[in-house]
Amino acid sequence: MAFPANRLRRLRRTETLRALVRETRLTPESLVYPLFICPGTGVRKEVRSMPGVFNLSVDEAVKEVRETRALGVLSIILFGLPEKKDEVATGAWAEDGIVQKAARAIKSAVRDVVVMGDVCLCEYMSHGHCGIVKDNAKVNAKAGPQSLGAAAAPPATAEYEIVNDASLELLARTSVSLARAGVDIIAPSDMMDGRVGAIRRALDKTGFENTPILSYAAKFASGFYGPFREAADSTPQFGDRRSYQMDPANIHEAMREIELDIEEGADMIMVKPAIPYLDVIAAARDRFDLPLAAYQVSGEYAMIEAAARNQWIDRDRVLMESLLCIRRAGASIILTYYAKEAAKLLA
Repeated sequence: MAFPANRLRRLRRTETLRALVRETRLTPESLVYPLFICPGTGVRKEVRSMPGVFNLSVDEAVKEVRETRALGVLSIILFGLPEKKDEVATGAWAEDGIVQKAARAIKSAVRDVVVMGDVCLCEYMSHGHCGIVKDNAKVNAKAGPQSLGAAAAPPATAEYEIVNDASLELLARTSVSLARAGVDIIAPSDMMDGRVGAIRRALDKTGFENTPILSYAAKFASGFYGPFREAADSTPQFGDRRSYQMDPANIHEAMREIELDIEEGADMIMVKPAIPYLDVIAAARDRFDLPLAAYQVSGEYAMIEAAARNQWIDRDRVLMESLLCIRRAGASIILTYYAKEAAKLLA
């Protein structure tokens, strides 16, 4: 028998021994800090469902990035809250859009910080969806009531449709606008088919062939996004996003989504959410050689905060454990609202 010659507890006796043989390590450089940018000056408004997370005006965002950079967190990702919304997401691709303003200010004020720009239309659309909406009410009315004896009649369609190909133009236009504003990495999160290819072509055509794309390649239609939708004011006004975001049941489809995005020119790939989808992260790491990111989303953050505020868990221990597990599953980049706190704890 191997026992007692093999005693695995020998290397667990002290923290220095545990640190010496630790297999998975976190560093501030691997973390990305999300920021929500809003209009105004001197604005620092806490998000009700995400204690410790704020809507920030551009000037306050610059202060936040300075602090984050000093802690060793080198990357941020920007989300915008425009003053006005419409049905073609004008605020997303306008040269003076809220994220464009923030990117210019941050790049001017803080050296050596990587600015990622989330490319989605939901925050800028009056209806809150991630693409152009087609109203099918007239089609349904024309089709009339369906019956067993009406096989020749065309079936009634859904009341609305998120139009894929027409949305690609707006996503590409937004990406170019962000690149012009100094955004270092374009991160499309809309889940429209073909959007990575459309964005790559648009960037290359306008002289941004060296701007990389971090694709939200496997973004699931998750219930964990609720607090984000409050922070970004992006809740759909009707329906949901399950016709374009992924079914949480499908891991093989996730691999196909990632594969297609790589074929279209993605330089990095992402799985979102993180903790509920560790198996997807691990499968992606085993199959693909690109840099792999995972997004610890708002609901994951909110649950830890709520439990900690009720004194049910040790907040610092759990937040670090959660990030370590995401890293252990295979993510080399972690987008997390805990980036600042984790960097402080790692220090």
